[in-house]
Amino acid sequence: MSPHVLPVAARIWPDFSPAVVLSPKAPGGAMPMRVPLPLHPHHPAAAAPPPAALPVADNFMKNTIKIGTRGSQLALWQANWVKGQIEAQFPTVQIQIIKIKTTGDIIVDRPLAMVGGKGLFVKEIERALLDKEIDIAVHSMKDMPGDLPQGLCIGAIPVREDPRDVLVSRNNLSLMELLPGATIGTSSLRRASQIKYVRPDLDIASIRGNLGTRLGKLDNGDFDAIVLAAAGIIRLGMKERVTQYLEPDTMLPAVGQGALCIETRENDTDIAPILTVLDNPETRITVMAERAFLRKLEGSCHIPVACFGTLEAGKLTLTGLVASEDGTQMVKEVSKGPGASAEAIGTSLATTLLDRGAAQILENL
Repeated sequence: MSPHVLPVAARIWPDFSPAVVLSPKAPGGAMPMRVPLPLHPHHPAAAAPPPAALPVADNFMKNTIKIGTRGSQLALWQANWVKGQIEAQFPTVQIQIIKIKTTGDIIVDRPLAMVGGKGLFVKEIERALLDKEIDIAVHSMKDMPGDLPQGLCIGAIPVREDPRDVLVSRNNLSLMELLPGATIGTSSLRRASQIKYVRPDLDIASIRGNLGTRLGKLDNGDFDAIVLAAAGIIRLGMKERVTQYLEPDTMLPAVGQGALCIETRENDTDIAPILTVLDNPETRITVMAERAFLRKLEGSCHIPVACFGTLEAGKLTLTGLVASEDGTQMVKEVSKGPGASAEAIGTSLATTLLDRGAAQILENL
């Protein structure tokens, strides 16, 4: 079968490598298609030519910038990627990476919903930012709660990596090919509810830990398959482990999935010029719409909520979802409008879902 590029991928990642991965099975039971794997937009083969001149004069900035991050392999990759981007644009600035252990890193034996939600991965780093121990913080956007502490803001949102989820299975079986009773590992209520909606015959088991830990548990036979974010597995060079990329119509991504959040103090004039260079306007529009949706629902890891936006020719398409924990109930809607109204569209979409049954689902949760 000839390679097939899905429309959503074409909008988000216009450049593709020769590598291929399995897509979900086609309607009617056809075998999964092999689709080209998108290059990260900052891969050397996809990078745009550098600007002719630096955007600001060095004397407007600090000589040394401290980046706060978690200490996991993926978090350090992300922080070092940001470090490299800053150094490429501002070669006179010295960058230090400060590792900070968060509560989410310490508590790894229980689902996040039982111990406080996604904010557990950022609180200690945000405290260091407020205390001026660091200058910027680099997070995975999907770890960010809907509301930020007073005095902090999202200073930049770089271009987004692949936002999809992926299935990694021991026998290279796709989601629809897994045998009844197979055990899938995930710590996300969002992922679990959507899996149960399409495959209620599968068993869902909680899994925590960094990417290597989760893959190790799969290889040891603790699970038949696990679900992960595509962005992490691509960034760490493990895309050969992917069995199937789960498209948004099967597994709607988490708010901000695939994007980085560079958090800083409000009105920090030393840092603002750098963050302006790192910010990607199109990614910011889609992510801010998704986060507005999350804020309206007061969502976190406590509830199965998902939202994903795409932008094409200035027009935003935003899909939102709220599901029951067991996957038996699901409310899903799509809203469209100008990208300039991104946050209003996100808020309105959340209101629509609440009116059409999501409020009852959340009340039952």
